Amino acid sequence: MPTNYISFKETGYFSKLMCDYISQKEELKPFYNRFPTLENFKAQIEEKKASFPMENRKVLASVLQSQYKNIDTSSATQAHITALANENTFTVVTGHQLNLFTGPLYFLYKIVSTINLAKQLQETYPNNHFVPIYWMATEDHDFEEINYFNFNGKKFQWKGPETKETGGAVGELPNNGLEDVYELFSQELGVGKDAETLKNWFKEAYLEHDNLTDATRYLANRIFGNEGLVIIDGADKNLKQLFVPYMETEMFQQDSQKAVTETIEALNNVDASYKIQVNPREINLFYLSEGLRERIIEVDGKYAVNETDISWTKEELKKHLQEHPELFSPNVMTRPLYQEVILPNLCYIGGGGEIAYWLELKSFFQIAAVPFPMLLLRNSALIINKKQVKKLEKLNISFEQLFLKRHTFINRKVREISNININFDEQKAHLVAQFQEMYRLAELTDKSFLGAVKAQEVKQLKGLANLEKRLLKAQKKKLSDHVSRIVEIQNDLFPNESLQERTDNFANSYEEYGNEFIKLLLSELDPLRQDFVILTV
Repeated sequence: MPTNYISFKETGYFSKLMCDYISQKEELKPFYNRFPTLENFKAQIEEKKASFPMENRKVLASVLQSQYKNIDTSSATQAHITALANENTFTVVTGHQLNLFTGPLYFLYKIVSTINLAKQLQETYPNNHFVPIYWMATEDHDFEEINYFNFNGKKFQWKGPETKETGGAVGELPNNGLEDVYELFSQELGVGKDAETLKNWFKEAYLEHDNLTDATRYLANRIFGNEGLVIIDGADKNLKQLFVPYMETEMFQQDSQKAVTETIEALNNVDASYKIQVNPREINLFYLSEGLRERIIEVDGKYAVNETDISWTKEELKKHLQEHPELFSPNVMTRPLYQEVILPNLCYIGGGGEIAYWLELKSFFQIAAVPFPMLLLRNSALIINKKQVKKLEKLNISFEQLFLKRHTFINRKVREISNININFDEQKAHLVAQFQEMYRLAELTDKSFLGAVKAQEVKQLKGLANLEKRLLKAQKKKLSDHVSRIVEIQNDLFPNESLQERTDNFANSYEEYGNEFIKLLLSELDPLRQDFVILTV
C-alpha cells in the first residue's frame, strides 16, 4: 500500500520541544543520554549491561512466568520471557494506561513501534537478544481517562463497577458493568468475520476476566502475542522489593524534587515556550489500599497519607516499606526510575507529552546511579482509505493541506479555487510604500504629523483587511457546496479537529480490513524514521 510522510513540524500538531528534540537541537543534548539511532544503541547496550544485576533478571523472569501462567502464550513471547534471565538480553519499552478496548489508535502505534524497534535491533546486534515490552499502567487511578472508546463516531463508555469505588488503582477494578458496553458495541458492529472477531475479543477480555489488568493483558496478547510482545504489570511485591532502596531515598532524602526542579529551570532557559509536563512534589510516591491511591506527605517530622488518618513515624514507615513494598506506588516522576531499575531497558518509546517529561528526569537518574534510557517518539499515522483518497484527488486537496487548522484550511482552499483574487497582499504592500513617502515628507516638514500619518496608515490597512475578509466571506457563501465537501473530508480524517489517532479506536479499521490492518502497521511503521506517516489502505 502507498505510504507517504510529512514532517512532525509540518503537521502543526507537535510541540516545539518535540520538534527541537527530533531535530537534535544542540541546546537540548544535556537533557538526554543518546539520541535513538541504530549506531548509538551499541554504547547503550554496554552501559546497561555493566549496571544491571543478575539478581534483578532472575526476579523479573520469575515474575513474568507467574504473570503469564494462565495466558495462552505464543512461543515467541515465551522465548523472550526465558531469555530475560540472560545477561545479553535487553528490552525496549512502551507504557500505556488500561484504556477500555485499547482506547485511541495510538495505543497500537506505540506497541508496533516497540515491536519493530526490537526487530531492527535484533538484526543489527545479533549477539544480543531484544524484547518488546508493554508496561501496563495498572496503578493509575484516573478512571475518567480510560473508561471509554470511540467507534463509528460514537462514544462507548463504562460507568464503572457498581460494587467498588473507582478512586484506587484501576487495574484492580472488577469488570462488572461492562456487559452493557458489550451489548451496545455488538449492536454497532456490522456482520462478517472481522466484526465477529472484535465482538469475541471484547467478550473474552472483559466478560471472561475478573479485573481490568487481566482483561487488558488478554487483549494485548491476542493482538500482538504472535509478535513476541511481553506484557508486564509492575504492581508486584517481588518487583517492588527491588525498588525499596530507591523508595526509601525518595521519602527521606527527596532528591527528585530538587533535581527535576533545576532541570525544568534549565529547560526554560533553553526556550521559555517549552511546556513543562510534570512538576515534582516533595515525595513522589503514592500509598495503595482498597479503593485508595493517595499521596504520601511529610508533616511536622511524621509521614502521612494525604486526606486519610494513616500516618507513621520515620522508623515505622521504613519497616512498613520493607514488609509491604506492594502498597507503595511510584507517581509519574518516579515510575520511569522504577521501570529502569527492574528492566534491562535500552529505550523508552512514548508520545510527545511522555518524552517531554522524561527530558526532565536525566539528572534525577544520575543521582540514583541508574542509566538513563534512550527516548524515542512513537510512530504517528493517519489512515486513509481508497475512497477517501479519490475524494481528496477530486477536490485537489494535498496531504499537507489536510493538516491545516479548519479556518486556515477553508480560507486557503477558497482562495485556491476562486476565479478572482482574494488576496490583497499586493495592495497592502503598495499602500505601505506610499506611506513611507508620507513619513519622509512629515520628517522634512513637521515631525508632529508622524502620529497622524501612522494613524491614517493603520486605518487604511485595516480597511483593506476588512474588505478582504468580506470578499472571502462572500466567496465562501458562493462556493458553499465545495466548502462543505472539503470540510466533510477533513472531519472524516480529523474527528473533532484532532488527530485521528487520538480519537478513533482500532476497531474502526479492523472491522473493515481485519488482521491485514495489523500487518500493515507492522510492515509500514519504522520507529527510527521520525516523520508522520500517512497510510493508504
